Amino acid sequence: MKYTLIILFSFFLSRLSFAQESSYSFSLSGAIDFALENNRNAKNAVRDIEIAKKEKWETTATGLPQINGNIDYQNWIKQQVSLIPGEIAGGEPGTFVPVVFGTQQSMNVGATLNQLLFDGSYLVGLQAAKVYLLISENSKIKTDLEVRNAVINSYGNILLAEESLKIVNNNIAVLEKNLEETTKIYENGLEEEESVEQLQITLSNLKNYLNNNIRLKDLAYKMFNITLGLDVNTDIVLTDDLETLTLQNISLDILSADSNVENTIDYRIAANYMETQELLLKLEKSTFLPRLNAFVSAGYNGFNDEFTFTNNNQQWYGQALFGVGMSIPIFSSGMRSAATQRAKINVEKAKEELTETEQQLQFQIANAKSAYQFAIDEYANKKDNLNLAERIESKNETKFFEGIASSFDLRQAQTQLYTAQQEYLQSMLNVIATKAELETILNTVNY
Repeated sequence: MKYTLIILFSFFLSRLSFAQESSYSFSLSGAIDFALENNRNAKNAVRDIEIAKKEKWETTATGLPQINGNIDYQNWIKQQVSLIPGEIAGGEPGTFVPVVFGTQQSMNVGATLNQLLFDGSYLVGLQAAKVYLLISENSKIKTDLEVRNAVINSYGNILLAEESLKIVNNNIAVLEKNLEETTKIYENGLEEEESVEQLQITLSNLKNYLNNNIRLKDLAYKMFNITLGLDVNTDIVLTDDLETLTLQNISLDILSADSNVENTIDYRIAANYMETQELLLKLEKSTFLPRLNAFVSAGYNGFNDEFTFTNNNQQWYGQALFGVGMSIPIFSSGMRSAATQRAKINVEKAKEELTETEQQLQFQIANAKSAYQFAIDEYANKKDNLNLAERIESKNETKFFEGIASSFDLRQAQTQLYTAQQEYLQSMLNVIATKAELETILNTVNY
C-alpha cells in the first residue's frame, strides 16, 4: 500500500508538472516575441535563409578546384585474340598466328583535378547567389511582419471576446432582475403582459448572443495558439487588457512618419525581383563568351594474370597529364540571341512592375494612415456614444418602473445600449489593428 501511494503521488506530480509546462501566460509584446521564434512560418523563413547560404556556397564552390578519384579494375573473362602475320613468328608468308596481348587482369588508380579558369555564367551565378540570399532575408522580414500583425489581431480578438462575455453576462444579470420585477408587477395586475414579453425577447436574444460569443472565444484562442506555433488546445492566459492596449496604440506620430516607399519591405522584394531579371539577362549574354578550364590527372596502372594488386610486390606504372580546354560558342541558329531578347523584355516588365508596386504602396500607406486616423476618431465617438446610451437606458429603466415609459421604449433603449457596447469594444480593437497594419506597411516595427 505504501509503494502504491508513492507511485500515485509521483504520477500526480508528473501530471501537474506537465500541466504547468503546457500552459502559458502572455503579454502582447511577449506573445509577439514568442511567435517570432516559434511560429511555423517564421521558423521556415529562417530555414530558407540557411538554404540560401548553402546554395551561395554551392555556387561559389563550382568555380573552386574539384578533385575526383577513380579506381578501375578489369578482368578479361575471355581475353581478346589478335592475329599477326605468320612470318613474324617464323611461319609461312600469308598465314596468321593468333596471339593474346596484355594480362588477364589490370587496375588503374588515379585522381583528376579540374579548375574553372573562366566562365561568364559562373560570375553571374555568384551575383545571383548573393541576390537570392538577400531575397530570403527580405522574405524573413516580411514573414515576421505578417506574424506580428497576425498575433496582434489574434490577441485583440481574444480580448474582444472576453470583454464581450463580461458585458453580456452583466446585461443578462440586469435583465433577469428587471424581468423578475416586471413579472411580479404583472402578476399583481399593475403591468401589461406585453412588458414581460418584451423583456423575455430581449433576454432570449442576449442568451443566444452569449452562446455565440462563447464559441467565438474558443475559436479565437485556437487561432491564437496556431499563430504562436503552439498546439491548438494549449491553455493560455493573456495579461494585457483591451482598453490599456488601445490607449498605448493611440499615437499621432506615426501619421507623420516617413512615407518613403523604398523603406517598405514590399518595395525591396519587388526591387529584388527586378535585380534577378537583370541577372538573367547577364546570364543570357554570358552564353556568347568562351569557357576555359584546366585539369591535371595522375595515376598508376597495374597488370597481372592473377589478382595481386594488394600485394607489396605488385608492379605499378605511373602516369600524369595536364591539359587546358576552351569551349567557344560559334553558331546557335539564333537561339542565344532569342534568349537574350526574351530576357531584355522580362527586365522591362520587371521595371514596370516595380513602378506599379511603388504606386500601389503609396496608395496603401495613405489608405492605412486614413484608416488609423478614422479608428482613433471612431474610438472617441463610440466612447461618447456608450456614455450617452448608458444614460438613456438608465433613464428609460427608471421611467419604465415608474410607469412613465413603455416596455417598447425600454427595449429600444436596451438594444441601443447593447449595440453601443459592442461598437465601443470593436472600436478599441480597430485602433490596435489599424495601427499594426500601418506599421506593417511602413516597416517601422520595433519588436
